[in-house]
Amino acid sequence: MLKKVLRSLFTVIGLVVGYFIGVLLLKTEYLQKTGYFNTINFKTILFLIFTTLLFGLILFLISPWINKLVTKVVDYIEKSMQKLTAIEILFGAMGAIIALIISSLLASVLNTSLIGKIIYAAINIVAAVIGADIAIKRREDMMSFIGSIKKVGSSKDKKSKSSSRATPKVLDTSVIIDGRIFDICQTGFIEGVLIIPNFVLAELRHIADSSDSLKRTRGRRGLDILNKIQKELSIEVQISEKDFPDIAEVDNKLLKLAQVLDGKVITNDYNLNKVAEFQGVPVLNINELANAIKPVVLPGEEMTIQVIKDGKESGQGVAYLDDGTMIVVEGGRKYIGEIIDVIVTSVLQTAAGRMIFAKQKDAFER
Repeated sequence: MLKKVLRSLFTVIGLVVGYFIGVLLLKTEYLQKTGYFNTINFKTILFLIFTTLLFGLILFLISPWINKLVTKVVDYIEKSMQKLTAIEILFGAMGAIIALIISSLLASVLNTSLIGKIIYAAINIVAAVIGADIAIKRREDMMSFIGSIKKVGSSKDKKSKSSSRATPKVLDTSVIIDGRIFDICQTGFIEGVLIIPNFVLAELRHIADSSDSLKRTRGRRGLDILNKIQKELSIEVQISEKDFPDIAEVDNKLLKLAQVLDGKVITNDYNLNKVAEFQGVPVLNINELANAIKPVVLPGEEMTIQVIKDGKESGQGVAYLDDGTMIVVEGGRKYIGEIIDVIVTSVLQTAAGRMIFAKQKDAFER
């Protein structure tokens, strides 16, 4: 039904266009010289009927191709719009309007002749596209600017969210559940906007609704941490609605979002860390941060520890420092439950953590 309506509409448009083209042709110098069309007569009317029917027939015949082209353009625009969030659409529209106003003022001198009008229209279209593109890409800076104006104007507010031009930080599921990100943000070491992807929220909700009690507890802990970050911290938090339907895994979506936003991923997932490095996405791994700020232990240092359990190898005992660092004591199995003095023999540092190897002090001296 729609195709028939569109075909009829294009035919009518063709008839109208044909009529006006016929009128324009009658005013040309060539036809005026012939003397046949100087006055309104049968020949003039016949000529107008001919041009009207000709262009109406042409539009009627090519309307199926026009319909297909219009449908493809509409589908392309619809798919492109679906990939954009509401904020991106709003900023794109604002950018296009501002660019149109500027281009209209600057290029108004061209709007005199037919060719000038065509150039004028082309300039406006290009300006609108460029304006929308710039506004979408720089929306973070614009939002930061608007936020800073609001902060200056509202001095009576108790606490305003910190808006910065620093690189946005995208949180993954594991680092939210871990919970240490709240403490790190509280110290002020993290700058910029914290981005919480909608697909990460969906994964957290799925984990929180799991039938497994451990997973359910972890998921609810993650949601509680997010609520604490939003309510108790001064750092700005944004929920990103951007999704990538063609990408199945959440980790891959996370890396793609970081690339699109030109941001960094905050994680404690060792495997995600490696994949991000391979794809050239900057990563802040809080496990690496925790390892970096642990006190330095050198071979030969003495320490007093309590052996907690036996190790993997025969005769080994295992102890832990207050920060969770594992100490493997050679021959320490017989001292389980006792407090002993040990001397550090070596330190193994990995991305997953640090291990200290030691010997019982008396055995070392012998």
